[in-house]
Amino acid sequence: MNDDIKTYIHQSVLCWLATSSKDNIPNVSPKEVFTFLGDTIIIANIASPQSAKNIKDNPNVCLSFIDILVQKGYQLKGKAEVISKSDSEFEVLEQPLLKITEGKFPFSSIFKISIERVKPIIAPKYILYPETTEEDQIKSAKRSYGFS
Repeated sequence: MNDDIKTYIHQSVLCWLATSSKDNIPNVSPKEVFTFLGDTIIIANIASPQSAKNIKDNPNVCLSFIDILVQKGYQLKGKAEVISKSDSEFEVLEQPLLKITEGKFPFSSIFKISIERVKPIIAPKYILYPETTEEDQIKSAKRSYGFS
């Protein structure tokens, strides 16, 4: 995981975790409390019983996140596992997540994702109009979203 990916993780408010059941029925849900630890993504399982069940049945996942103003980010694919409080590594993994939640959102398990593939996400405007700068994109996004 390079520094650019880590930067976008910090700049993203949400990530989207895609899982699939053992019968290949997809599920996508937003996750607010996530970060990295080394080359691993960790996500607090606050209220995601379907994601947890799917990961236990099928560890293949896809995670995506973007900076909504710059409109760039990453799609990460890999294998996930559910780490519960009884697992030896839970205490180490929970520490960076507790800093994010400030203890306000309890969680009894953590999704730990080992990354296998990385793909950048970039708004089409950058491709269709190569002269577009990140500053231009931020101004455009602020207008679109009604930010001042």
